[in-house]
Amino acid sequence: MRFDDVLDIYRAPITQDAYTRRRDWETARRIWSGPASVQPYKTYEDRDPNNETSSTMLTAYLPVSAEPDSADRVHYNGRWYEVLGEPERWDKGRLRHVKVRLWGVTH
Repeated sequence: MRFDDVLDIYRAPITQDAYTRRRDWETARRIWSGPASVQPYKTYEDRDPNNETSSTMLTAYLPVSAEPDSADRVHYNGRWYEVLGEPERWDKGRLRHVKVRLWGVTH
């Protein structure tokens, strides 16, 4: 597997007010930056004229040293993506890696 792409993983702290708990993405910090192998997975569109959106899903393979979380966001190729589900760690054999599914929306 070739790690020819570069991506950044960001993590935001949880803030709480009187009504909700949420991630504060205004104060997010980069927790990892490095090489990856990013590959297309799926794209689809919502054809409703009132809500034209396009979604893109990617699969990113990261070195085993990366520690992404399901609540993180990824910046790759000038766009932001959400981590979709729990990252999968494969730490056996020669091709040790972390597999992350990414999801991004364009309006």
